[in-house]
Amino acid sequence: MINPLSNFPFRVILASQSPRRQMLLKETGLDFEIQVKPTAEDYPEGLQREEIALYVSRKKAEAFDLSEYGENTLLITADTIVWLNGECIGKPGDEKEAVQMLSKLSGNMHTVSTGVCLVSLNKYREFYVNTDVYFRKLKDEEIAYYVETWRPFDKAGAYGIQEWIGYVGVNRIEGSYFNVMGLPVQRLYCELRSFVAQ
Repeated sequence: MINPLSNFPFRVILASQSPRRQMLLKETGLDFEIQVKPTAEDYPEGLQREEIALYVSRKKAEAFDLSEYGENTLLITADTIVWLNGECIGKPGDEKEAVQMLSKLSGNMHTVSTGVCLVSLNKYREFYVNTDVYFRKLKDEEIAYYVETWRPFDKAGAYGIQEWIGYVGVNRIEGSYFNVMGLPVQRLYCELRSFVAQ
């Protein structure tokens, strides 16, 4: 049998340096290339949860001039944020900040929001996926061990659910596991097929 995405009628560009997003998209069977334009990930005050993720994902898409690529190019951009008690938790700048972030997440539920944009010269689609993640109360030595060993400085919320901290610290999740890794691939797969069908 043929993978439904093996004959995808677009040249696909994934605008992400995230190795996790690249790995997840590759597992769908879609052929794609990586191109990234430098983009500031700031956003206006007042935005919340998925509004932030979608805003930054749009900025990443707007950094490209698709007229340079032709009609059959499809750009995929994504941004993932962690939302806890009315606050956006970004990527930690250093070890101390990573420890502080995980201490906030410890014993609490937070929401992981990913905003995704699909853009071609003639079509535009965006969507978001939210997943609720529940951490048990973590011990200080557990947080310190994880940060020192895994150095999660490129991850929103200072953790990767697919790493040690996810194995021992996450009680449960409600929603897409892969969204917490950075790309809601099930929803993206459906959106890609729909994008072509329109």
